[in-house]
Amino acid sequence: MELLRDVVLFAHLLGFGALFGGAIVQLGDAVKVINSVMLIGVLAQVVSGIVLVGVLEGLDESIDTVKVAVKFGVGLVVAVLCWVNRAKREVPTGLFGGIVLLTLAEAGIAVFW
Repeated sequence: MELLRDVVLFAHLLGFGALFGGAIVQLGDAVKVINSVMLIGVLAQVVSGIVLVGVLEGLDESIDTVKVAVKFGVGLVVAVLCWVNRAKREVPTGLFGGIVLLTLAEAGIAVFW
């Protein structure tokens, strides 16, 4: 089970890297889009986060349910924003910036809470 936890956590971190990296490479571009890397990253984060909570419960580790709920809520908002805007030719700069800030907020919640 320990190995499974580590594998799922690794997938969760890869999802963050894909989402954040897919956004960062566009910061200098005039036209911002939700690219496939961002979409795959956010979906990987949400799914692996759910699986990770299940694995931790199976290991009888203590889980801060409020933290998990907040992270899930923020992740779900980011996922919905990415999904809804995935096919648009251009995403407004403010919306794109909001996605990036929410992504960073989620990482901050994970580290500092």
